Amino acid sequence: MKHPLLPILLGAILAGCQVLPPEGATRREAPPEVIDIGEDRPAPPGRVPRRVPFPAEQYAALDKTGSAALSGRLTLDGRAGIVVGAGETISLAPVTTYSAEAAEQALAGRSVEPADPRARAYTHTTRTDDDGYFLLRGLPSGDFYVSGSLVDPATGNRRIIIHQVSLADGQHREVRLHR
Repeated sequence: MKHPLLPILLGAILAGCQVLPPEGATRREAPPEVIDIGEDRPAPPGRVPRRVPFPAEQYAALDKTGSAALSGRLTLDGRAGIVVGAGETISLAPVTTYSAEAAEQALAGRSVEPADPRARAYTHTTRTDDDGYFLLRGLPSGDFYVSGSLVDPATGNRRIIIHQVSLADGQHREVRLHR
C-alpha cells in the first residue's frame, strides 16, 4: 500500500528540519509526491487538501538538470545502533512556495494530496543501496529539500527525514540524512 507522506521534498523550511509521520504510518513503496493536482476536489483519504495553487511560473523559471551532484547516507540512529535505510527512496525537490506548504504539513505529521504532475519534472529521485548510501547526479543549482524515510524497528513506524540543501553548478555535496 502506498503511503503518501509528502515530506519528500517539501520538508523543511529550515536547514536540518526533520519530520515524523503520523502514528501507524505504513511503508511507502513509491517515491513521495510533492505537488498539488491543481483541481478543486477532495483530498484522498488520510491527506489534507492544499491551499497553495501550483505556481507554474515559479517552476518554469527553474532548471530541470545541471552539473551538480548530491550524495549521502540515510540512517536512523537508535539506541540499539544505526539502522540503515536499504532500498529506500530519496527525493530532491526545489524549494518553492508550493513546497513550503507541503513542508509545513509534513512537519506537523500530515501528508497533503498528491503532487501536481508538472512538479515531477523538477523532482529527482533515487534509491539507497544496501548500506543506505545514495547518489543523485545531473542536478541544477539552487535550494532543495532532500528527504527519505525508513521504518523505526523499535516502533514499527515510518520516520521521515528532511533537510534543506543548496547546490551550486558543478558542486558535489554530501549530506547525512539521519534522525
